[in-house]
Amino acid sequence: MAYSYSYYVDELRRKIKRYRIESGISQQKLSELTGVSVRSLQRFEKGSDISFENLMKILVALNIADLVNAAIPDMDNRPSAKLEKSRNHTRQRARKSTKQDSMGTVEFKWGDET
Repeated sequence: MAYSYSYYVDELRRKIKRYRIESGISQQKLSELTGVSVRSLQRFEKGSDISFENLMKILVALNIADLVNAAIPDMDNRPSAKLEKSRNHTRQRARKSTKQDSMGTVEFKWGDET
């Protein structure tokens, strides 16, 4: 089931606040660790937007940035990417080949010709 943007933001906000509280870190202490103002932390926890940079500072200070990073698949580490790399093959856009005559001009065919 696909959720809305606001659902994910609210869930992330709720989890971060809960993790901060359960870890025994006050907003004042988190502010000192991150450089994000206490007022910005308060607004974030109550539903206001926060910059991506400040969000990352909070995740790093709470020692959960690696968990968030691990939740996003690394497309360079998938088995098919390793296989492509071992074959020195990188994915490229597919393009229909065209036939050329000895003069280098492309032979034209209608779509219904075989």
